[in-house]
Amino acid sequence: MSDIVIQKQGFAGRITLNRPKALNALSYQMCLEIEAALDTWREDDAVKLVIIDANGDKAFCAGGDIQEMYDTGMAGDFDYGRRFWADEYRLNDKIAEYPKPYIAFMQGFTMGGGVGVSCHGSHRIVCETSKIAMPECGIGLVPDVGGSLLLARAPGNVGEYLGTTGHRMVAGDAIYAGFADHFVSYGRWPALIDQLCASGDADLVRIFASSEVAPDAPLKSHRQWIDQYFALDTHNAIIEALRSAPDEENAALAEFERNSPLSMACCVEMLTALRANNSGIREALSQEYRFTWRSLDKGDFLEGIRAAIIDKDRNPRWKHQLGEVTQDETRAMLAPLGENEINWEAAI
Repeated sequence: MSDIVIQKQGFAGRITLNRPKALNALSYQMCLEIEAALDTWREDDAVKLVIIDANGDKAFCAGGDIQEMYDTGMAGDFDYGRRFWADEYRLNDKIAEYPKPYIAFMQGFTMGGGVGVSCHGSHRIVCETSKIAMPECGIGLVPDVGGSLLLARAPGNVGEYLGTTGHRMVAGDAIYAGFADHFVSYGRWPALIDQLCASGDADLVRIFASSEVAPDAPLKSHRQWIDQYFALDTHNAIIEALRSAPDEENAALAEFERNSPLSMACCVEMLTALRANNSGIREALSQEYRFTWRSLDKGDFLEGIRAAIIDKDRNPRWKHQLGEVTQDETRAMLAPLGENEINWEAAI
């Protein structure tokens, strides 16, 4: 059975992730097939819109399939991971700039690479089971696949909180933070998809959503203290402030203690720069690529994968202690790559 089903149905180009037992983890080959389909449908006048969804109730896509990155990286081959990231990021850019409606249905877990193929679309639909997160700091990366731009554009400093802690958003949170647009109950998705295919009219998403009440956003109730602490200039400053905060607020420190200090410090630096420069998707992806390009040999990525996926001991030995990453170290991880910068014109 194919890991991805790509077909035309009525006026729609349909992409269905089909690895439910693996929570629809996104492989390199799946990225290539999505990109090829988008290129074909861009020039096909019979395709009025694109729908991406996934089989299984548990997840739209819980992230990228990183086993081969780990295996090649441990063997000293960093080229595979760097090539995967470059091609994946070009796909994320293509989705963000796609000229036709791109409609994503995100049930269950939507994390990491799953965010990259859904949350840059023009119509992003969540339901009562949706749980959306950018948990990369927990495996020694930074929020990537363009997720740093979404975080930078979230209200106030909610992005810094979500990016450094990996907090899972429910449907209302995802709409509030700018990762989703519409709430439609899961049971109504088949009818909506059928009508989209039959009509080619993306405005049906709004019509379906208008008959439902979007759920509350718990994040909104925490906005005051999130902005108070996460507006500070560096991750080290955030840590120091939270250490003397009330219990409800300093609970974020427990998340920090599980995640890579280098990754979290770079995440804060990245969002600050994106917001200050009013950056777009390519600037965000380029900055992410500078980190991920270096993450295999200079960062915590291989150790993060070992602890979370390979040995599953949940006891990573990070390169830094919490609060001890210097600004020089973060800037070195995010410095331009010269001739190794991502090439936006390269074909996947």
